[in-house]
Amino acid sequence: MSVIYDRVALIGLGLIAGSIAHAMRRGGLAKEIVGTARSSETRAIAAEINLCDRITETAAEAVAGADLVVLAVPIGAMAAVAADIAPHLAAGATVTDVGSVKQEVIAQVGPHLPDHVHFVPGHPLAGTEHSGPRSGFAELFDNRYTLLTPPEGTDPAATERLKNLWIGCGALVEEMDPDHHDLVLAVTSHTPHLIAYTMVGVADDLRRVTDSEVIKYSAAGFRDFTRIAASDPTMWRDVFLSNKDATLEILGRFTEELFALQRAIRTGDGEHLHDYFTRTRAIRRGIIEAGQDTDAPDFGRNMAKKGDTE
Repeated sequence: MSVIYDRVALIGLGLIAGSIAHAMRRGGLAKEIVGTARSSETRAIAAEINLCDRITETAAEAVAGADLVVLAVPIGAMAAVAADIAPHLAAGATVTDVGSVKQEVIAQVGPHLPDHVHFVPGHPLAGTEHSGPRSGFAELFDNRYTLLTPPEGTDPAATERLKNLWIGCGALVEEMDPDHHDLVLAVTSHTPHLIAYTMVGVADDLRRVTDSEVIKYSAAGFRDFTRIAASDPTMWRDVFLSNKDATLEILGRFTEELFALQRAIRTGDGEHLHDYFTRTRAIRRGIIEAGQDTDAPDFGRNMAKKGDTE
């Protein structure tokens, strides 16, 4: 790949931004990568590990002269960051984000941006339970989808340029309407995370099962729940508050399904259970056939670089 952007500014230096930096370097996609974070400790670590070519103390400094600005901060902080950087954005620059909710990001960021920049919201469907500037790695986006949700009227050339960057980072890229994105993610990511948090919480509350038993005898299902539930609490708080309607809709449907399964178990309806599990098993096969996971045994759950918690 050749250079796509001369200067990329990363606002926030956690897992996703760090992985973008590594992937851009791997592909030679940017001449210069500038980064900043609110925490001085995060900035110091990023400088220590040479995550970016330059680390600045403020977002305003980071975006100066950048032709791509990536907002990689919690959704609840997006509006304040957008207002802060708006006066310093270069004409023709593209502003994007990596948030897990799109309608709320558009509502929070869009009104602050000047007319002379392009706004192309995005969401890489990749992640791990780890966070911080040391957690990123170049392979995170390989063969994972990134969804772009440009608002109506966005310059197609700006969207195409950003699409090419994500492709250069190894991603599969598609465009989607923001509201549909939020519904899809409520099904595939947000509600499953909430269920994982709940199941781990239930185990914590169930005093008949001691903490040592939960830890020592964790079977694969519960172990995977704990991995998901270890994700960044600030990010997930903002996700659920920002995608309230879609998440509540899917939770309602989940509750109906759960009641039906409870009834089948109570009444001994093995046929219903078998048919239900057979139907849902097909979803797993579809995920494998789509190349989004592998059916190779992995009983040790070596998840460090699988990038699949988003």
